[in-house]
Amino acid sequence: MLKLYGGARSRASIVQWYLEEISVPYEFVLLDMGAGEHLEPAFLAINPMGKVPAIVDENFKLWESGAILIYLAEKYGKMPDSLEGRAEITQWVLFANATLGPGIFVEASRDREQRQLLTPLNQLFEQQAFVLGNEFSVADVAVGSILAYIPMMLKLDLSAYPAVVNYIQRISERPGFQKAIGARSK
Repeated sequence: MLKLYGGARSRASIVQWYLEEISVPYEFVLLDMGAGEHLEPAFLAINPMGKVPAIVDENFKLWESGAILIYLAEKYGKMPDSLEGRAEITQWVLFANATLGPGIFVEASRDREQRQLLTPLNQLFEQQAFVLGNEFSVADVAVGSILAYIPMMLKLDLSAYPAVVNYIQRISERPGFQKAIGARSK
């Protein structure tokens, strides 16, 4: 069985959300980060960086939430057949982790980045229900988790982005989200 390693309030909940969405059985291994379990040799053998999330799938070890999401989508047949379709999903996963997350959650850049990032996302969600159209995908887990953390953690005024607010509400109601992220936000 796949093992997902995470800490309380870590990005492992994003991977957990996707595992719930695609109904893949897994064991969640909660590491006590405060006690340094992520720095012990047993975990460093899985991720030498000492960070979560990480997975062990049989003998395969992988870390970094975006890489794990793409791996799971590939392994469980949730990626498009075309190179272009797979590249588009990879683009959105990388965007979420490398651009959207830091742009919103790094205070020093937030004022400059918020409008530039959320305006085109608002326009996108005015036209379609999900990141890639009308079907939920791994891209929604990556982008949606970052967006859903805004009202949970930052309490920013999103009234200028009503389609983004509607999107956050829509994905937050999904059972997989509720189990992995929603329960932790309460």
